Amino acid sequence: MRMRPTLSWTPSEDLLPATSDPGPVADALGTGGVLVLSGAGISTESGIPDYRGEGGSLSRHTPMTYQDFTASAQARRRYWARSHLGWRTFGRARPNAGHLAVAAFGQHGLLSGVITQNVDGLHQAAGSADVVELHGTLARVVCLSCGAFSPRRELARRLEEANPGFEPVAAGINPDGDADLTDDQVAGFRVVPCTVCGGILKPDVVFFGESVPQERVEHCRELVRGAASLLVLGSSLTVMSGLRFVRQAAQAGKPVLIVNRDQTRGDQYALTRVSLPLGTALGAVAHRLGLPVSRVVDAGPQPA
Repeated sequence: MRMRPTLSWTPSEDLLPATSDPGPVADALGTGGVLVLSGAGISTESGIPDYRGEGGSLSRHTPMTYQDFTASAQARRRYWARSHLGWRTFGRARPNAGHLAVAAFGQHGLLSGVITQNVDGLHQAAGSADVVELHGTLARVVCLSCGAFSPRRELARRLEEANPGFEPVAAGINPDGDADLTDDQVAGFRVVPCTVCGGILKPDVVFFGESVPQERVEHCRELVRGAASLLVLGSSLTVMSGLRFVRQAAQAGKPVLIVNRDQTRGDQYALTRVSLPLGTALGAVAHRLGLPVSRVVDAGPQPA
């Protein structure tokens, strides 16, 4: 199943209204065995915009597709110039109250696992363990020729050396760490090759138009099978890569709870829909459960 840059869907009109009461979420967590599926909305309070919410980046920006990236040296130059600049801002993001609450739930044995559609590493930075990064991570780079992996920090250093004085002003930063730059601003940017074989480097993320590795999908399906309930946090569920797990849980009779400011493509499967900011909702849930939420966090993915 390949991810697509855009997907339209019509919100259902016969749904129960969303609530502002996070009590049902607290009740589900109180019984344990909750599997979290998170999306870009949980990271907006860390300064990383989402794709489809209010002011979402898809209104002004079409993400790079795998087909364009692999077919065109110009597309790769544009991607790496924009991503290199975006990494400086993206890499300084820190976990917010939502990430910290999820970490607290896990540390107190209330979760069966965490699947995230995000590539920002903020769940791990907040203290969550064994997070499945469905779409990969920006903190690592892979060579498309030899398969060698390397840290993003190392690539950032090499790009700095190859492009001294590269300091354009971006119009914005997107959820994939890509900065909004014009063609003129990226002209002349030098892309560096793999240090092992000289091949093409790509961030270790699943681009639109690319498939999530099947073994990763099967691992997530196994997590759904073992969970008592599924808690969706900040995902529009517009792409099938996340929606399939909601459908799986619902078909197995497992409660699905969704916390998201806007309607989602999976609302018809939800037992409860909570319309609140993630930090507010999850902080309230942690308070109801009497769980302390740590304010001391590690750094997120770091720029060079």
